[in-house]
Amino acid sequence: MKDDLGPMPRRRPAHKQAQFEQFEAMELYCPKCRKAVPVRKFLLLILPEGDKYEYRCAYCGSKVGDKMDRSGQFYGILRT
Repeated sequence: MKDDLGPMPRRRPAHKQAQFEQFEAMELYCPKCRKAVPVRKFLLLILPEGDKYEYRCAYCGSKVGDKMDRSGQFYGILRT
C-alpha cells in the first residue's frame, strides 16, 4: 500500500537574506490637506546615532513625519 502524504515541505535556507533594507515613504497623511499626499524627504541632522530626515507634504509643505536612518550615506562621516 502506497502512502500518499502530498508534496514534501520545502526547507528554509540556513541564512535568510533580507528582502529589503528599509522602507521609504512615498505617501503619508497630511492633516492640513486632510488626505494622503506625496512627500518630499529632507535631511535635517547628521548625528552620531544616524541621519535624521523629515517628510513634508509635497503640496503645502507641512511636516508629516520623520525618520532616523542608521545606514545612510552620511552616517559614516561621524563614525570614524
